[in-house]
Amino acid sequence: MFSFIGGIMVLIIGYAVYGKYVEKLFGANSERRTPAYVLQDGVDYVPMPTWKVYLIQLLNIAGLGPIFGAIQGALFGPAAFLWIVLGTIFAGAVHDYISGMISLRHDGASISEIQGIYLGKTIQNIMRAFTIVLLILVGVVFVTGPAGLIAALTPEKYNLTFWAVVIFVYYFLATILPIDVLIGNLYPIFGISLIVMAFGVGGGIILQGYHIPEITLQNLHPAKISIWPFMFITIACGAISGFHATQSPLMARTLKNEKYGRSVFYGSMVAEGVIALVWAAAGMAFYNGTPGLEAALKNTPNAVVLEITKTLLGPVGGVLAMIGVIACPITSGDTAFRSARLMLGDMIKYKQDKIYKRLALAVPLFAVGIGLTQIDFNIIWRYFAWANQTLAMVTLWACSMFLVKYNKPHWIATVPAVFMSGVSVSYILQAKEGFKLNASISNSFGIVAAVALLAIFLVKSRSFAETIETVA
Repeated sequence: MFSFIGGIMVLIIGYAVYGKYVEKLFGANSERRTPAYVLQDGVDYVPMPTWKVYLIQLLNIAGLGPIFGAIQGALFGPAAFLWIVLGTIFAGAVHDYISGMISLRHDGASISEIQGIYLGKTIQNIMRAFTIVLLILVGVVFVTGPAGLIAALTPEKYNLTFWAVVIFVYYFLATILPIDVLIGNLYPIFGISLIVMAFGVGGGIILQGYHIPEITLQNLHPAKISIWPFMFITIACGAISGFHATQSPLMARTLKNEKYGRSVFYGSMVAEGVIALVWAAAGMAFYNGTPGLEAALKNTPNAVVLEITKTLLGPVGGVLAMIGVIACPITSGDTAFRSARLMLGDMIKYKQDKIYKRLALAVPLFAVGIGLTQIDFNIIWRYFAWANQTLAMVTLWACSMFLVKYNKPHWIATVPAVFMSGVSVSYILQAKEGFKLNASISNSFGIVAAVALLAIFLVKSRSFAETIETVA
């Protein structure tokens, strides 16, 4: 229990201390006019109250990852606590804050456009396609997951297919309507549910006397799956997630002042770390260790979440908590499709102030997404998890180059970039959805690749300061 409570305290201190340091290093300027005012269009560029922007960002990024990912990551044992806490403070929140603030400085530009500015046109073109595919995968994953949860709470005639259709219709409306119509008005309600869920499950585990194991570096995975690199891919959104960088530009277009960036970008990532910590602890404690959790997961993560919430909080509290769990993926899925629309618009320089222009981009995206729902959820999730962390890796390298450009200490982004490079390369070489190489070969190659990328970065960064116009 001390590891769990201590982890939450460290996350809060990390926001107050390290988050402040990162903000100061970046150089947030309260006098600079933000894109919300400069490019205000009533659709995507809309000045919004900071508390709403924070809740939208939190709900955008807190999808199934910090819930399903944390539960599955808990199979590795309390080592998951360390990754969630340290990954959040020194990698995930840094990634979210710097990428969000760079977007703010570039008129709310999409992440692939930012990667092109700081890493070159070749990387930009690759990451445009890569990121749009990732966003569609996110949208699909975050349809089937919540649809299954809602189907479990409603009469049998309202099955998974019914709820998937309902969610897709909502996603479509949220994608094409002005951001302050559906998203701006519904998210505060979902935010309350999310807070109830986190406090309810976390408090229930503590107050009802469940044993939360203390931190150990020992790998407790019943199937003996190695911590490196699998735990760092499994627990993505609760520690670091490239998907977040696709969401930050949405908020960069609504933020009223640069000084609010730390609470919106860094702060929401810390809050997501707390959510992941709650579910990792709940998974281990509720099932009395990793063997019991593994047995429970032979059903589905949906069933695990439903059992934990109903048992800890009773029928009424369980339903409220489940609404929070359902809200997380839904409020990430809708903005995933919205982000894909904006990214396509940025790519082809297509202004989207008219609804027929937004429909022209949204309809093809949803056609592909609906088609992908026919593929097994677990297969989509595995590819999403790797693609997610690979996007985080590339985004961190872009953040490092931005810091180099403006003569700021770049190691706050470079160190996690090197780490995530090793994780991402090692995983895809070893995983069954990748090249299925021997662990020693894939891990060694992953480390070599990470060091090589660092060397390339250090060489390229020497001359980079003269390549782009200043925005700082």
